[in-house]
Amino acid sequence: MYAVSFYTVAAGQFDRVRDVYPRHRAYLDEFARGGQIVMIGTFADSVADGSMAIFRSRAAAEAFRDADPFVVEGLVGESRIVDWDPLEFPAP
Repeated sequence: MYAVSFYTVAAGQFDRVRDVYPRHRAYLDEFARGGQIVMIGTFADSVADGSMAIFRSRAAAEAFRDADPFVVEGLVGESRIVDWDPLEFPAP
């Protein structure tokens, strides 16, 4: 079972994303070394739609969110984590 995390940017905070991003990226890179992130990224319209990440477990998604500089520094308006049980198909 995977966990999918969704973030939206808090109202009035989008201008701060560039300033906080280096700390977020450093945290992400360190966390990813543990192998618990499958993929992460923003949607095409990140202001309207935010971003999502797929983790190998809910515990990993919660641990990431709880210490992510974007969350800690108040840039995230809404965060939600949902459990996901996908069908997986091997690449041809």
